[in-house]
Amino acid sequence: MRRLLSAVAVAGAVAGALALTGAKGTSGVLATYEIEFDNGFGLVEGGDLKIGGVRAGRTTGFSLTEREPYRVIVTAEVTEPGFESLRRDAKCAVRQQSLIGEYFIDCDLGSREAPRLPDGGRIRVSQTSSTVPPDLINTVMRRPYRERFRLIISELGAGLAGRPEELNEVIRRAHPALRETTETLAVLREQNTMIREFIADADRVSAAVEPAKEDVAKWAEEAADTAGIQASRADRLARYWNRLPEFLAELEPTMAELERTAGRQIPTLRKLGGAAPELERFLVEAQPFARASRGSIDDLGAAADAGLAAVRESKEEIAELAELSGEAPRLAKPLRQFLQTIDDRRRSTDDDPLARELAPPAPDKTAYRPGQGFTGMESFWNYIYWQTLGINAYDEFGHLLRIVAFTGGPCSPISPNPTKATVDQCRSWLGPTQPGVLGQPDPTERAEPTAVARTERAEARRPRPQAEHRGAGQPEAPPLPGERDISRPQVVVPEEVRDLLDRLREPLPDTGTLPRVGPEAPDAVPEELLDYLLSP
Repeated sequence: MRRLLSAVAVAGAVAGALALTGAKGTSGVLATYEIEFDNGFGLVEGGDLKIGGVRAGRTTGFSLTEREPYRVIVTAEVTEPGFESLRRDAKCAVRQQSLIGEYFIDCDLGSREAPRLPDGGRIRVSQTSSTVPPDLINTVMRRPYRERFRLIISELGAGLAGRPEELNEVIRRAHPALRETTETLAVLREQNTMIREFIADADRVSAAVEPAKEDVAKWAEEAADTAGIQASRADRLARYWNRLPEFLAELEPTMAELERTAGRQIPTLRKLGGAAPELERFLVEAQPFARASRGSIDDLGAAADAGLAAVRESKEEIAELAELSGEAPRLAKPLRQFLQTIDDRRRSTDDDPLARELAPPAPDKTAYRPGQGFTGMESFWNYIYWQTLGINAYDEFGHLLRIVAFTGGPCSPISPNPTKATVDQCRSWLGPTQPGVLGQPDPTERAEPTAVARTERAEARRPRPQAEHRGAGQPEAPPLPGERDISRPQVVVPEEVRDLLDRLREPLPDTGTLPRVGPEAPDAVPEELLDYLLSP
């Protein structure tokens, strides 16, 4: 593992160094110079300006001198830092960059003792030289150019016969080009077969590159920039390459381990590849949920902070619980035995057929077997359930409490003949509208629905407007128009009672006699009430 970590660290350092060396320099213009040549053959606007073999800028313009002897003034801009300090004795030359006719300007910085050339300064023609392209020399050797070249030489000799100083100066400045041309021709002579094959291959490559020549030119420019920057950092790269063999020696066993690990991961990766579409679909569909859960996650974070504070504060309680847990086994064992015993159907005391209907089916451990009854646990809960049903009756008509505890007052003693006042005070039903009592119809009797019932059914079938919803902390919503306010008691007076009240409001007829009052007066209400209470 240590070797793997060190290998990864070294690989990261090498990658960082390569990234730094490949970083593109600033594109700003740092200095501008004028370079004077006898001729500017092959130079183009935007061509390379190299200083010390490193691409440091580009050519931006050309002009001719106004007087004889005419010279070409090339304007060049320096864009790479560190190359804007040319000296006054700097020398420049036009060189051929490739065999396809590309040319560039190559300059040296000059001597350290010489003064610095100012921005916009000019390098004189005496410090420059031009190259003679080999393709022009080869062209001269063919007819009819060689006859023309013979005439040119004859006329040139006649013209220069009286100008030996100028001829000597031209030969001196052309000397580097002639020397390099001689060396180039010697190499070409030795490698003519390879060059012939290269030219044939170059034609095919050129035809293939033609559609993407702009991309190729851009790549060549970037490659030149990278090479220039790397050349400026050669010492640092040399240290890296010197350490590379040791790194590769240590990396070899690690790569072998990685190869074996990668081989073992192939089945897993295939399974992951098969599951990737479903996983992608899940992640896409989970985006709305993730957005909606941001607030909840914040709340959970706040709750976690509060819980952490509570846990820290409960250290003392946890310590006390840990101390008490040492005594827990003494209680836990008999408690476990007791719970297992009362939940064992084999320990039931009697045979109860009802247990067969209520017991869970096999293979539950408490499944019913012939001759068994309820377990102790079931008997405990059955008592609570049946006791509740024994004292509280409930059906579709309402609740009735069978057992009412009274302490003192007229309702405590048992009365076989209660009066109406006692019944009204001590009755056990809930509410004033119990069915069959106080004029309410008995829903168990099949009778025609009253006008009130028909009205209520019609109201129930009528479409209702949408209720108003309000949030927490807001006042309660008022009832809708035409609806009852369910937050207030709703007293429904039976139809018979309303008729009775209407009759009572009518004035009594003046018959001269009062209605009978006393025991002999008819009292139908108490009689009907007793029939309802005592009927089977």
